[in-house]
Amino acid sequence: MEPESELAAPLQRDDGAGGAFAAAPEEDLEAAMAVEEEEEEEAEGGEGGEGRPGEPPQPLEEADALSLDEGSESDASRGGSCSDSGGPDKPGTALRQLGPEGNQLFPDTFQTNSLLFYERFKAYQDYMLADCKASEVKEFTAEYLEKVLEPSGWQAVWRTNVFEVLVEVVDMEYASLKAVVRLSDPFLCETKGGAFPLECMRELLALKGHQLPLQELWVVFDESGEFDQTALAVEHVRFFYQHIWRSWDEEDDDDFDYFVRCVEPRLRLYYDILEDRVPSVLVADYHGLLSQCEELYRTFLDLRNSLSGSDSDSEAENVSVVEGVKLYDRIEHLKQKLKLIENPLLRYVFGYRKHARLQPKGIRPAGTAITHVVSATMMSSLLACLLRDKLSPASCNEEIEIQFHSDPLSAMNACYKGDRIIICPGHYLVDGTLYIADSVELEGYGLPDDVVIEKRGKGDAFVECTGADVKISNLKLIQHDAVEGILSVHQGRTMLENCVLQCETTGVAVRTSAELVMKNSDLYGAKGAGVEIYPGSTCALMVNGIHHCKEGILIKDFLEEHYEVPKITLVNNVIHNNEGYGVVLVKPTASSDATESMQVDSEGKIEAIQSSGEPLSEVGERSPRQARGEPDAYGRADASDHAKGNSEIASELSAATLKKKQLGKKRLSSLGITEADGELMFQDMFVSIVGNQFRRNGRGSFGTFLY
Repeated sequence: MEPESELAAPLQRDDGAGGAFAAAPEEDLEAAMAVEEEEEEEAEGGEGGEGRPGEPPQPLEEADALSLDEGSESDASRGGSCSDSGGPDKPGTALRQLGPEGNQLFPDTFQTNSLLFYERFKAYQDYMLADCKASEVKEFTAEYLEKVLEPSGWQAVWRTNVFEVLVEVVDMEYASLKAVVRLSDPFLCETKGGAFPLECMRELLALKGHQLPLQELWVVFDESGEFDQTALAVEHVRFFYQHIWRSWDEEDDDDFDYFVRCVEPRLRLYYDILEDRVPSVLVADYHGLLSQCEELYRTFLDLRNSLSGSDSDSEAENVSVVEGVKLYDRIEHLKQKLKLIENPLLRYVFGYRKHARLQPKGIRPAGTAITHVVSATMMSSLLACLLRDKLSPASCNEEIEIQFHSDPLSAMNACYKGDRIIICPGHYLVDGTLYIADSVELEGYGLPDDVVIEKRGKGDAFVECTGADVKISNLKLIQHDAVEGILSVHQGRTMLENCVLQCETTGVAVRTSAELVMKNSDLYGAKGAGVEIYPGSTCALMVNGIHHCKEGILIKDFLEEHYEVPKITLVNNVIHNNEGYGVVLVKPTASSDATESMQVDSEGKIEAIQSSGEPLSEVGERSPRQARGEPDAYGRADASDHAKGNSEIASELSAATLKKKQLGKKRLSSLGITEADGELMFQDMFVSIVGNQFRRNGRGSFGTFLY
């Protein structure tokens, strides 16, 4: 029996131990049982089947079973191989077909462009790239294709920006990632402009040596399932070189973490953009930076090639060298910006620099401050109450200038520094974003449930604050179908008091260098975290309810030199009924490794602490210095040889235990799983923690997520 290919797993249906041949006819039962016994022996002989790239895992993984098309009536057998052509029991394809957009004479192709994130992730990590260097990507890809691709006998549509032609693959050039093709019979061609007769197409193929890049081929649909792996393999190669690979990757640091360093973050960013989890402005910035970097890199290569082909040492050549150095520095700067955006935890630190252009208006030219009154309709009784409670000269000790508006957005756009907005009871629908760039006060007149501002339509954000001193009170904010959170504080100080926040994405985000004071408010419904706290920010949460979110409070710790830890105050909050933890700290794996590996006391004894707070192996006590997470000396100068020997043994045992634990943490975090952390609230970032209640949170009160 042919070994199962690595792309067979996502196409198989797990029907149990004996279900693979349930549909076999009686006369083939013995043969089927023999094949099944052979498979079991192969499975017992391996250890998971994940060796070199392209070697298939023998057992069917649960995640792979989930990738099956639920509407498919075919049951791919566990022992079947998609490269096994022929046989009456051949299972049908598990892939869908995609009809042609133009010429109906063209055959259908496989629909492979709607793969899920984990399907592409698994293919690149386990089979195609594994732990290769950037310089070995093409070699590993060729090896992968050689194992899974049918070398001939399949048709494909050759697509360019000018034409589409039906071709037949007769051989493969794996090293160059190309297929040797010939025109199909009958000849099918569709152009976008002028005509391409048969003779012209033959000449074009002859100029190309009848070899076409796999990225330009779309495999023709076949119901048998024989070419499923071929279609998926071609899709993985095409997607990789269109969306993941960068022309400068091969010249970057040539180490073995190319997948972790480049492939995974770029793949996650692609799907975050696809699923509208990245602000549109940030997406435009990313694509602009990418195009700029590619253009500069092409210019740099041309300049370098011209210098390498010249033997002269002229002044013009020296000038070109200086220009090359400048180009290189610009390219490196752009690449760093791209990496910041590609990193899901760091992209906002760079991306939200765009709010620097939201310059405050400052004081009104006339030097006056205005009170803006918002009401859809103004009744005399309401006006009388406003004059009595909010607008009387006696209450303000001065004459007040008033402007009336029918919606909050127009009032906000008319504000200058020191203005005040009073929103009367009503339900207001807002199409745009409320940008608060000046020090203003936004106040609801009445109870929060009586003054409702609802975001209508899809957008990046709802309320964004960059003012030096902003106050929002007595309002209910409702958000629908947004990319960012309901309230983002980018810089300055924002006070949120007596408000209700009904969220759908993230709730409140406190960005780097910003300050938020949130009091007597209720926040719920966030699909992400109720409150996101970024490095270098200050956040005081007092007497709030944060509930029915994915996580209650999410604290991000990047451990970069230029980012200080946030300063957090939690007083009398009730954090309850969240899906995950009440409070979660996100930090790099290295930070946890460093903290735990340095827990060595003054006698050279080591204690490794689990994230739950329980000791893994206890050898002595930690000193107060270690309890604060500070490294201590490894042993004393006057320690005896016997003590030193014991400390070395303890160090080795602890290091092995820590390494296993850290690998386990990294694996859990890659799956989106956090770990409980009983010591989280003792970190230096917490200024004050008094009287908080944590109830019925799905995973517990405190947790840590390592990335």
